[in-house]
Amino acid sequence: MFSRVLSGGLIGVDSYKLEVEVDCCGGIGQIQVVGLPDAAVKESQERVRSAIKACGFFLPPAKKWIVNLAPADTKKEGPSYDLPIAIGILASCGLIPITNLGKLWMIGELGLDGAVRAVPGVLPLAISCRQHGAEGIIVPDANAEEAALVEGLKVYPVSHLHQAVLITEALQNGFVFDGNLKECFIREASNAIPFLNFADVKGQRNAKRALEIAAAGRHNVLMIGPPGSGKSMLAERMPSIMPPLEFEEAIELTKLYSVAGLLTSGQGLVKTRPFRSPHHSSSIAGLVGGGKSPKPGEISLSHLGVLFLDELTEFSRSHLDNLRQPLESHKVTISRALHSLTYPASFLFIGACNPCPCGYRGDNVKYCVCTPGQADRYWSRLSGPLLDRIDIQVAVRRLSETDLTEDHSATTSEEMRRRVLHAVHKQMVRNVTEDPKQKGKRLGFAFNGQMSSRMLRNLCPISDDLRRFLAHAVTAQGLSARAYDRILRLARTIADLADREHIIKSDLAEALRFREVAA
Repeated sequence: MFSRVLSGGLIGVDSYKLEVEVDCCGGIGQIQVVGLPDAAVKESQERVRSAIKACGFFLPPAKKWIVNLAPADTKKEGPSYDLPIAIGILASCGLIPITNLGKLWMIGELGLDGAVRAVPGVLPLAISCRQHGAEGIIVPDANAEEAALVEGLKVYPVSHLHQAVLITEALQNGFVFDGNLKECFIREASNAIPFLNFADVKGQRNAKRALEIAAAGRHNVLMIGPPGSGKSMLAERMPSIMPPLEFEEAIELTKLYSVAGLLTSGQGLVKTRPFRSPHHSSSIAGLVGGGKSPKPGEISLSHLGVLFLDELTEFSRSHLDNLRQPLESHKVTISRALHSLTYPASFLFIGACNPCPCGYRGDNVKYCVCTPGQADRYWSRLSGPLLDRIDIQVAVRRLSETDLTEDHSATTSEEMRRRVLHAVHKQMVRNVTEDPKQKGKRLGFAFNGQMSSRMLRNLCPISDDLRRFLAHAVTAQGLSARAYDRILRLARTIADLADREHIIKSDLAEALRFREVAA
């Protein structure tokens, strides 16, 4: 007897429809899985056999089951197909009816006792399930909140194979999960209080100003200063002044973290902007993404949040040069022989490093012991094209005795965030992006730091005097044409923070000052 069970597979952050076809024929009790399965999928035959036995079913003797995972030319990975394979085998033996199998998708890993365990990638699979018109989806209990994010789809959570069997016999036997996560998300986002606050940082007014500008316009930052000056402390507080996540952004992030297998048990939604800080010993695959079974890297996991590279000059140059393309395109493409995967990578980049190998070049207390050659080799690890893509380069000085001893009230994250939100609102109104295929259809908005050259020309006009002033300054500092545009974008953000409609000379001067440190 033949049966077919619907499920889904993953390609990047998207899912495709997968059919688990099972044919029961004469043989010696073997379960053979075909359709480019990896080792974890092949081993499912033993898990499935034990799980079926734990449910009280006895497979008929002298039978063989051929399980085909279609489409057969796409590689299948992981234990996610255990549940549909088990249901397909039971249906092919006539032990359960096949009436409702065409209405449901299912996914889950099986334990030897029949328990259904959580698997990664449930959210994109649930989205694909709805797009293909299925009535519902059977998922592990721990993945129920994640799947319930998809509106208009019935989610049936199960903790044991026996529960899934009952649902296939009659849909009313199952419990439909109602997460109601959107209302909870909106309520929690409006009342969220950041754990880390800029009020904890003494002094460093110039660095705080730089980070406020960066958060308002999504500009990349490089902080340079001696050890212990507060660079890491400043960077860790960056998410506290960024705009809160929109629900659609939270869905996008949750898809990414679900595919990467980073959602904790019972976590249905990523509710805060990510802050990722990989160590300088990370591999290129860990940083950019890829591997034998391609997964998102740190630059994708920091999507819509902050990627902080501490001790930036300790990263190998090849690792850092891999950031150049994502910093421009806000996505990363991993090419393999059979297919290419594209992951989103729209992050705010923050780098931190010392001014020299010993860390005290230019310090007014400790003497630098580095030779000019050592300092040059140290800075040569940062390529010119990478530095050219960093809008703000700010010196973080050693705290003075006054900063350390005075108990004065510092600027809080709440105050900074209020100004940032006001500047972002101005960009939402002005920097509208439209669908190139449908004129007049709004797609969203672009932050100042991500505006295209055409948007920059149309939305950031400056007078001839200011244009000559900027061109002269760029030539004097030896900057590139890309730097010219980036300085103009930075000046636009500075003007937005000051609630000015037009860029003035002081805005350009401040933007230029933030390009002088590593120029």
